[in-house]
Amino acid sequence: MKSRTVHTIALGSLIVALYGTLWAQAPAVAPDKATPAAAPAMPAPAAQPAAPSATKPHDDSFVIGNDDRLTINVWNEPEISRSLPVRSDGRISLPLVGEVQAAGRTPLQLEQDIADKLQAYITKPVVTVIVEQINSEKFNILGQVAKPGTYQLTSPTTVLDAIAAAGGFRDFAKQKGIYILRHGPNGSETRIPFNYKEVIKGKNSGQNITLQPNDTIVVP
Repeated sequence: MKSRTVHTIALGSLIVALYGTLWAQAPAVAPDKATPAAAPAMPAPAAQPAAPSATKPHDDSFVIGNDDRLTINVWNEPEISRSLPVRSDGRISLPLVGEVQAAGRTPLQLEQDIADKLQAYITKPVVTVIVEQINSEKFNILGQVAKPGTYQLTSPTTVLDAIAAAGGFRDFAKQKGIYILRHGPNGSETRIPFNYKEVIKGKNSGQNITLQPNDTIVVP
């Protein structure tokens, strides 16, 4: 009887020891704190092709001239779209379009000319013409300056700016007798006086006008 009791106690001790070992090896889990499942990532929306802008990036007042650089964009037609200068004969050349007159046309007029030629190949072509660089607008300065000649009018330029660009006066320049010759649209010519001595002293500063294309400054 005593032997059976000893075996029962030994077996119970072995079972307790075994459960203790298993409990020690089990991973710890924080009570009552379930980890929320991560929300599934939403797929990024597919990129949509850009539609042609309804707003023109220019107005209809500028007239294209020789040597101006143009950016021609035909929507959805990268093989035709390109940047190119207006040749000395006033024309440009494009694939499918061929030769087309650019000088003397506004950007809007040139857009229509190119679109008309493309209609034989493309359904409802959308054409945009941008004047990327103006090289056709120029002014002249003649007479007693260091570097007389023709200069590009790429930005707003006053008479003082033009004299500085031409290197200033020569020794015997008549600085009070300068004038600007300006041609009107009907072929008329206007002579605008400019007294350098007065302008640099702050008198009659309105004489320091902004030059227009084809103005000629004469320094006697």
